Amino acid sequence: MTPVVYSPTHRAHAPLHEVNLGQPVPTFERPQRAERIREALVADAQFAFEAPTDHGPAPIEAVHHPGMVRFLETAWRELHAEYDRDEFFPEVVYHSGLRAGMGPIAPPTIAEHAFGFWCYETATPLVEGTYVAARASVDVALTALDLVRAGAPLAYGLCRPPGHHAATAAYGGFCFFNNAAIVAQSAVADGSKVSVLDVDYHHGNGTQQIFYGADAVQFVSLHGDPARAYPWFTGFADETGAGPGRGATLNLPLPAGTDDDAYGAALSTALERIDAFGPDLVVLSLGVDTYCNDPISDLSLTADGYERHGRLISELGLPTVVVQEGGYDIDAIGENVRRWLVGLAG
Repeated sequence: MTPVVYSPTHRAHAPLHEVNLGQPVPTFERPQRAERIREALVADAQFAFEAPTDHGPAPIEAVHHPGMVRFLETAWRELHAEYDRDEFFPEVVYHSGLRAGMGPIAPPTIAEHAFGFWCYETATPLVEGTYVAARASVDVALTALDLVRAGAPLAYGLCRPPGHHAATAAYGGFCFFNNAAIVAQSAVADGSKVSVLDVDYHHGNGTQQIFYGADAVQFVSLHGDPARAYPWFTGFADETGAGPGRGATLNLPLPAGTDDDAYGAALSTALERIDAFGPDLVVLSLGVDTYCNDPISDLSLTADGYERHGRLISELGLPTVVVQEGGYDIDAIGENVRRWLVGLAG
């Protein structure tokens, strides 16, 4: 049986809106996403559910700036006391061009000012339960790692909020703490060599930034071409790593309409590079927003394709920790994740 780690604490992060080009719209990243996945996996006897264990803040601060961690822990209370609202977005987002030639600035200490220092866009609101849900999401991911360390060949962390857009000292894209990066860094601290394979539609810009100069973590991503797809500023094929990590980043941008066969060919290329890297562990950032009916994406993958792609990854024969990222077709998300996991189980 494949272990599934799940925490109901994710429901505490329940924003109503995101801001898209200045307009408040209903958010795509809502609690129903994780609940539909849970329902689909509960109904399948191949999966066994586990509760997460508390790993504390140290693994988070091994990846993220402690100032950002503290901001996420305290900012909502400060803002709510000042403005008596329940949902907050940054007003001004820090841009390096504002201080070009002047050097860096220290993080502001007032939450209203610090908001746009740590958060880089307007789709990722703070609500009362954001911090506890994000902490629980990390614990879900790390507990999946614990299960693989204990001998499970595959474990799935039903993480929500997702994580792969969170960088060392910046968050956004529905993501607060980078679950995949925290798992990878925890494994590296134990002497492992890790490949992070990101199959979400959107480039895992945060994961890439965290490990861009690292030689013990390979980052491989298949995603919508950033010439047309969020997050737009990263994920191009010429981004291959820096310093000791040169050559350890592989980006495979995909054209609109990519179908199961074309995706499988790109995935085979990715897996050849992972095999050549020789990792001890694979961390799979699993997004199912590549689905043909996803409301915010433009690829054309199917549930049958997901199972085939999962089986391709299983042929690596490597211990694998899966963490949930995107996927916004609420009606299909549960079955799509289930089919990926069935394939991954071989």
